[in-house]
Amino acid sequence: MLAQFSQRSISVFFPAFNDEQTISSLVGTALEVLPELTNDYEVLVINDGSRDGTAQIIDKLAEAFPKVRAIHHPNNLGYGAALRSGFRHATKELVFYTDGDGQYDVRELRRLVPLMTDAVDVVNGYKLRRADSRSRRVVGELYNRVARKIFQLPIRDVDCDFRLIRRRALRAIGDLPNSGAACVQLVRKLDSSDAAFAEVAVNHYPRLHGKSQFFTVTNVTRTLIDFSFFAAQACIAGLVFFVGDIY
Repeated sequence: MLAQFSQRSISVFFPAFNDEQTISSLVGTALEVLPELTNDYEVLVINDGSRDGTAQIIDKLAEAFPKVRAIHHPNNLGYGAALRSGFRHATKELVFYTDGDGQYDVRELRRLVPLMTDAVDVVNGYKLRRADSRSRRVVGELYNRVARKIFQLPIRDVDCDFRLIRRRALRAIGDLPNSGAACVQLVRKLDSSDAAFAEVAVNHYPRLHGKSQFFTVTNVTRTLIDFSFFAAQACIAGLVFFVGDIY
């Protein structure tokens, strides 16, 4: 079933922040899986100012494997900045990304590729079950429900960073915020550009190493500020449309 997709080139990238204990395995798995899916591929790691050994590890991987490229931010700019770098540096027809912390299995990219037909622009994973603490599951579910309601998003799990996107569709997204609200804005912009979505269930695994960059006071605050700004934009746009429709 995958053979028909062998001519579609694929860029895979991993946003990484202090992921020295997981990034080598993720890159290795990507290099194993990609030849099954395409004859033309690349693997990028976006090091977002890591303070551990991530930078050194990915530089060695890039030296050892011609298909691997290391992109470095001098400072920790945020998840959205890492996404922007990944999208900007990707050169292939299809762009896949997932996080560098190992909570998703790159081998499940095999589930996404067959759904990327000519009629589809984005294949989005959705978590079968979120493998985080109870408090994070509650917060994540609330965030997802609110985002879907306010922005009328066409997918069931906006917080699932396991996405395959047609690169030409990325032209419509413009800028993304540095905060965790980048994912909502990404899906929102793609949807606004009439991108066609498909979805597939993927597994989510416990984080075994390091700490999440999202659940800090600073990052949560930035995400809420950006989210509130986008929500206000959506409400104003809806009001303008409503008033215009009346007159």
